[in-house]
Amino acid sequence: MKIDFKKLYYKLFDFKKYKDHKILLKKEKDIKIFKEKFEDLINNIQKKIKEKNELSFLHSGHSGDIINALPTIKELSKTHKCNLYIQIGKSLPPNLTYFKHTAGNVFINEKIFNMLLPLLKSQKYINQVEKYKNQNIDINFDTVREIPSGLNSDNARWGFNITGVQNDLIDPYLSVNQHESIKNKIVIHRTFRYRNYFINYRFLKNYKNLLFIGIQDEYEDLKKEINNIEFHHCKDFMEMAKIINASKFFIGNQSIGYDIAEALKIPRLLEGCPYYPVIKPHGKNAYDFFFQPHFEKWCEYLNNKGS
Repeated sequence: MKIDFKKLYYKLFDFKKYKDHKILLKKEKDIKIFKEKFEDLINNIQKKIKEKNELSFLHSGHSGDIINALPTIKELSKTHKCNLYIQIGKSLPPNLTYFKHTAGNVFINEKIFNMLLPLLKSQKYINQVEKYKNQNIDINFDTVREIPSGLNSDNARWGFNITGVQNDLIDPYLSVNQHESIKNKIVIHRTFRYRNYFINYRFLKNYKNLLFIGIQDEYEDLKKEINNIEFHHCKDFMEMAKIINASKFFIGNQSIGYDIAEALKIPRLLEGCPYYPVIKPHGKNAYDFFFQPHFEKWCEYLNNKGS
């Protein structure tokens, strides 16, 4: 093993220079990895977008990440026929562990794929949505997790980062009907991941028409703070989207529920995640909060606005 004597000297005698030297080494390492593994890939994506009329996309990530890739696909669908292939069963890396993750130790499993499929297939700008079975792929959205640039940026822009396309994210990129019977509810979806522990939901017990969508364990956990909240088990994400689209407004943390609300552009509140804030509101009637008084203020505002 090669010893970096300069790094060792700085660590012992000049801590500021030690930190600066570590940053420099990290930059040099990242540039080397990018040049060797990703520069040609990024250039080839640009070439395919320029030269081809039909593009195939691969995604193996969380269901919410797939929703957040749709702005990129929709933008490219203006000039290309777009096909989306989803790989199920890709293992989570060892550094990613989630409490009560619905897909277990993989990003997306068969059950979640089947829940997501009807919603994706209903989007007219996507030509084809299928399970990945070694189809030819032009653009792999998983690349963004491998490039040594970090993931602390806006999740909805990850696809922009590898394709070079851009839009302002203020227009809807999901289209669904409203639910036939569940309407005008304050809809909540709060997972066990990405919670903000500076806030609580107890004040909502003074509100009416509260509806939780998600899994039973999440509902039972929230019911400890809000005893007047109802529960609806969605058969799939199409039904979830219809309920959200018919809601008075939506509240959620970083999850598939908020990602759908963001894609539909209905009035929405995002429980901001202090340690991994990769989801951002875009457009009108969209607010995030990190602290209790702001949470209560924006709830009151959207509740009165929808009255």
